[in-house]
Amino acid sequence: MSISFNAQRLLIVPDAEESNSSRLRVSTIAEPVVCSFCFGTGMEVVPVKGARRCRCRTHDARKKLLEAARIPRRYEECSLVNYQPANNNGSQLQAFNYAYRLGRDYPSVDRGLLFMGTCGVGKTHLATAILRGLIDKGVRCLFFEFGALLKEIQDSYNSISQTSALKVLAPVYEAEVLVLDELGASKPTDWVRDTMMQIIGTRYNNRRLTVFTTNYLDARRHSADEILEDRIGVRLRSRLYEMCKTVIIEGEDNRRRFDGV
Repeated sequence: MSISFNAQRLLIVPDAEESNSSRLRVSTIAEPVVCSFCFGTGMEVVPVKGARRCRCRTHDARKKLLEAARIPRRYEECSLVNYQPANNNGSQLQAFNYAYRLGRDYPSVDRGLLFMGTCGVGKTHLATAILRGLIDKGVRCLFFEFGALLKEIQDSYNSISQTSALKVLAPVYEAEVLVLDELGASKPTDWVRDTMMQIIGTRYNNRRLTVFTTNYLDARRHSADEILEDRIGVRLRSRLYEMCKTVIIEGEDNRRRFDGV
C-alpha cells in the first residue's frame, strides 16, 4: 500500500502486489471551504467599483463584535426596524428619530443619549438597537445593566475570584460606544456613587460616547417621587447634561400586553 499526495486530497491507493480483486478503500480528507467571492484572499472584486473587503470577512467580524457586546438574549433581536411606537405617541417617535440619527451620523456625533421614562416604554429596545446598528458599521460596542456591572466589580474584590476590578472595568472604559442600562436602579450608597463617578467620569474625560437608560426623571410628578439627581448625585447629573441629550419617553407599560395573551 502506498500513499499518494496532491494539492486537493489525500488518497490511499493499493500497491502493485495487492490483488486486483481486492476492494479499494479510499479515505478522503475534506477539502477546505474557500469563499467563492474572494477565494480566501479577504478582498472581493466588485464590477465597475473595484475591490473591497469581502463579505465573508465582514460577517465574521460582525459576529465577533456582537458576541463581545454582551447584549442580553432578551434584546438581541431588537432593532430600529422592529421598534413600534404606540399610536399617537409623539415621545416614542421622537426617541426613535434620535436613535436613528445617532446611528446614522456616528462617528460624527458629540453626545450620547439619556433615555428617561417609566417601565416598558421601549428605552432598552432603542438603546440596544443603536448598538446593533453601530456594530453593523464595525464599531466596538458594549452593553451593561448598571446593577450587574456593580455586582461584577464587587465580586472582583473577592480573593477567590480570578478577575480584578481593572479587568472588569477596562472594557467599560475602552468601548467605543457603551450602553449603561437602568442607571440609578442600585441603592445610592457612597460606594455606588463613587463607582458611578469613576466609570462615567472616565468616559466623559476620554470623550467616549455613552447611551443611558433610566426609570428616573428630572422632575417630581408626586412629592414622594425620587428623581435621577437623588439617585446619582448632583455632580454626576451635571456631567450627563453635557455627555448626553436627554430624551423623555412616555407611554403605557408595553409589557402589560402579555397579561392578555
